[in-house]
Amino acid sequence: MGKGIDEQMQLMYSCAVPVATIWTSPDSVRELDEAGIGNPVSMNRWIAAMTLEERFALCKEKRIQSQLIYGEPVIVESIQNGWARILAVWQRTEQDERGYPGWVPLAQLKESQPLDDTEGVIRVDVPKCQLWHSDGTPASIVVPFNTVLPMVKKDGDWVVVFTPEGERLIRKQDVCIAPSVHHFEKYSAATAAERAIEFLDLPYFWGGMSSYGYDCSGLTYNMFKACGLFISRDASDQAAEGEEIPKGDPNVWERGDLLFFADEQSGNVDHVGFYYGEGQMVHATSSKSGAVEVCVLTETSYAKRLYAVRRYTE
Repeated sequence: MGKGIDEQMQLMYSCAVPVATIWTSPDSVRELDEAGIGNPVSMNRWIAAMTLEERFALCKEKRIQSQLIYGEPVIVESIQNGWARILAVWQRTEQDERGYPGWVPLAQLKESQPLDDTEGVIRVDVPKCQLWHSDGTPASIVVPFNTVLPMVKKDGDWVVVFTPEGERLIRKQDVCIAPSVHHFEKYSAATAAERAIEFLDLPYFWGGMSSYGYDCSGLTYNMFKACGLFISRDASDQAAEGEEIPKGDPNVWERGDLLFFADEQSGNVDHVGFYYGEGQMVHATSSKSGAVEVCVLTETSYAKRLYAVRRYTE
């Protein structure tokens, strides 16, 4: 027999595709989004099929909330007509203390299984990473930067990992290894800003949390995650964390400080980027380039909207 509604509550699942989008509701999906909601999913095909206007409509029409990456755990609160109401437990938010809420196609999730024999976890430290079968042939999954998976064992130049599809191989040179997700080596905020430089010209994608496309706070969240620090998912929440730095004195700003910007009419924080030194900012922007870029802050429209400067340490 299938699970009843009560039994469905609070089940733990994990993301079973390279990137799963968290939608505001199942009704948020447009016909042109079909490539982004299946399994297998094709982020490249989905993004390429959209015009810039159609991509920005995901934001303007509030269709997307965030994204999951391969293996990321979620709480499933309920299942309705092939969709799961989820909470992304690694994405801190003021919306829900348990995790970031939204809807994901059930086909892109797999119920989590208890694991007994693991030796830690791995985190993918390159922009994209191939998974392999035990016989050395490539699996059908290419996973994005910051994917975290349980490690079964090391095997020469390979690491055996547990995935939603079972055991797979991953190249040791492509990953970092730690005893648990909260015990990866920690690096400075300046290093987080440097990691952002690795993604220059990556397309801006509203709600983006993967190396297929970041939004502004997705970039800052993920670069800090790569440095062993979890911060909140959204810019408005990130602006309330860390140490306050005087926004009117750029001389005291340091590389890796986060610069927050507010809408002039509402006063709500709507953008964030890394201070990169010498008056420069690295950020994922929906304006002009529509990509991750480095800019001179005073030469942008953001300068007059500076809301706060925050510094993050271990």
